[in-house]
Amino acid sequence: MKKIAVYGAGGFGREVACMLRHINNITPTWDLVGFFDDGKITGYETGYGKILGGLQELNQYSEMLSVVIAIGNPKVVSVLVSSITNPLIDFPNIIAPDVLLLDKESITLGKGNLICSNCWLSCNVHFGNFNVLNVGVTVGHDSVLGDFNSLMPATKISGEVKIGNCNFFGVSSVVLQQIVIGNNTVVGANSLIIKKTKDGFTYVGSPALKVEY
Repeated sequence: MKKIAVYGAGGFGREVACMLRHINNITPTWDLVGFFDDGKITGYETGYGKILGGLQELNQYSEMLSVVIAIGNPKVVSVLVSSITNPLIDFPNIIAPDVLLLDKESITLGKGNLICSNCWLSCNVHFGNFNVLNVGVTVGHDSVLGDFNSLMPATKISGEVKIGNCNFFGVSSVVLQQIVIGNNTVVGANSLIIKKTKDGFTYVGSPALKVEY
């Protein structure tokens, strides 16, 4: 089995550790060596593995190691990835065993994507890198996601939607068909996007309106 560590030892990180266990129950794949987290004490036992250190320790790690990033904030993930300089580190796509890929041959994924339980991806869907799909997310046909997007539980992306980079979609948010979402957009929980958004703003409501924070 291949050694893997989870970056982020909060609740989401522990959920990802459980997901790796479920993957191994079907096909033994991953040997979880522990967690990296800059906010935890090295050696602390999480109940799912020990804290191995933070960014410095990861960049000094002397063996080949796969890393899955279990952090929901896309901007934090983007900065973290750019700070990981160790050439021995790789970022596999981690997909829960019960995820439905409607037509696997027509779906493309970059690296470092994390797709959690009960997600559903339709045909001709294309992802870039380091996207997080939390529990129960659906992505419609011919949709495209760029890099560093976080989709919280039960987010619904309709068909032919184009999503750029570093966007955050709250719990149970919905994007209607053929909508374009650019970059650095926040969509609030239970919000409905019915038209193209402007970069760098937060949208809340049904239908969603731009709000200032």
